[in-house]
Amino acid sequence: MTSIAVVPGSFDPVTFGHLDVIERAATIFDEVHVVVVHNPDKKPLLSLTSRIDLIRTAVEKFDTAAKIVVTGWQDGLLVEYCKQVGATVLVKGVRNQQDIGYETQMVLMNRSLAGIETMFVLPDPAFSAVSSSLVRQVFHLGGDVSEYVPQHVIDIMAAAALSDENSAAE
Repeated sequence: MTSIAVVPGSFDPVTFGHLDVIERAATIFDEVHVVVVHNPDKKPLLSLTSRIDLIRTAVEKFDTAAKIVVTGWQDGLLVEYCKQVGATVLVKGVRNQQDIGYETQMVLMNRSLAGIETMFVLPDPAFSAVSSSLVRQVFHLGGDVSEYVPQHVIDIMAAAALSDENSAAE
């Protein structure tokens, strides 16, 4: 029997912490689906397609790359995606108690709705204080985020910011 896990997130942008969790999940499970989900409470900097492409580029360097599927999901509940692909586990990176508190309600709801279990993974301590929103804020204010995201992500963030500036000027 093949073990399939889903690593969901908005990944706006994907960070080294996210990539650490994805890579470690791929050493545990036979197949890992990294699912970029739409969060209606957030206005993303990067398009869904860009986020998918950035993750694909980053994970192709992993020894476990052949086990990783990267896709997007906007068509309803994440547990429906899990059912479609036969996943029985969600893998979530958590940095602290606050993350666990936030995730607990979703864990219980996903288990209730579809019998999907959730596994929490702590990122490498070097990335435990890094979040996508913090990376976006530091980047927007001109800070160096190269310790937190791959260079190809910085390049796309810069292009997106420039496009936003040009749109606002018009």
